[in-house]
Amino acid sequence: MQVEKKEALKNLIRSLHEGADLEKAKAKFKELFGKVSSDEIARIEEELVNEGMPREEIHRLCEVHLALFKESIEKEETSAPKGHPVNILMEEHKILLEFAGTLKEVVGKVKEAEGLATSKDDVERLGNILEHLRESESHYLREENVLFPHLEKHSVTQPPAIMWMEHDKIRQIEKELFSTFETRSKMDFQSFTSNLGKSAVALSEMLSSHFYKENNILFPTAMRVIGSLEWVEIRKQFDEIGYCCFTPEPAEFVVEKITAPSFVQTIPTAAISLETGSFTEEELESVLNTLPIDVTFVDKDDTVRYFSQGKDRIFVRTKAIIGRKVQQCHPEKSVHVVNQILESFKKGSRDVAEFWINLKGKLVLIRYFAVRDKNGAYLGCLEVTQDITEIKKIEGEKRLLDWK
Repeated sequence: MQVEKKEALKNLIRSLHEGADLEKAKAKFKELFGKVSSDEIARIEEELVNEGMPREEIHRLCEVHLALFKESIEKEETSAPKGHPVNILMEEHKILLEFAGTLKEVVGKVKEAEGLATSKDDVERLGNILEHLRESESHYLREENVLFPHLEKHSVTQPPAIMWMEHDKIRQIEKELFSTFETRSKMDFQSFTSNLGKSAVALSEMLSSHFYKENNILFPTAMRVIGSLEWVEIRKQFDEIGYCCFTPEPAEFVVEKITAPSFVQTIPTAAISLETGSFTEEELESVLNTLPIDVTFVDKDDTVRYFSQGKDRIFVRTKAIIGRKVQQCHPEKSVHVVNQILESFKKGSRDVAEFWINLKGKLVLIRYFAVRDKNGAYLGCLEVTQDITEIKKIEGEKRLLDWK
């Protein structure tokens, strides 16, 4: 997009945020621009945030932006073959909107009844619909944990962030729905149907607005900037998380229209590369020493190979034990139990052994885990020791937003 055109569009959006008339802005948009692509809209909003406009403000007036660009973006049809991640998400949108519509319809029928006893069948239908909505969490998780990170790698950060904000709003509405339904026997019938009806309407409106934005801005942007090889990897990761609503076609698509280069992750020099990422040696050692647990690794030949060095280690470990047989690290009276545990791990009859003891006023949990490769072959034993004294006292909830 030309710099002059981009600045004019940004100024038009700024004027809307300052209270300009929408219809006049739409007329000016048609006169000056005619058509703007979804990814151009995404980039403009990106720049506005970088220039100081709060993300919450962008989100608050998102509907106004859509009204401004509506005719332009609706000319840009999002097309993805069956089995493609975008096609899967759009199909789920259709089904979830149907669930939301059915939910409102059934709630209306329940309202017409005299009470829970006379609306038993419809209440059962409500339960089934709400169960589908619970399962739809995988839809949002796939976007947040797979699609959004890939967009961010291509410098598209604000639209995913705004969509995630809307996901949380959807979750809150669904939480209210679930809570109302689960506590129905403790509420009077009128309050139950009234609360359920309000939440059902709110969910339907929220999903309709949210899915429109994704279908017409987020997904077309993704199709433009994400490369073919990335889509194959995205589909694999979608499969790992799982699906809701329907079972998608096998991943046998070829994205011929996409010409954007696939993102190539840069790995630090001298990094230890793993399947899900990489560390430098210093990072890996520091991570292991930062874990709120003590770990010791014994290989398949019962030889001690490694132990972490956290600042509050529970049991003493010294470098002298490296290369020593694990049996020699235990008193004679317990060696036979150590051997039994290791033997059960090697045979494959057990994978975990757990114990807990009181030690100097602390409650200490000691767990042994069989370490196996992808084919199930035994590689060794991991001992994990943890002080759970304070953990045992935890009650209720403390969420991320409660942190001070």
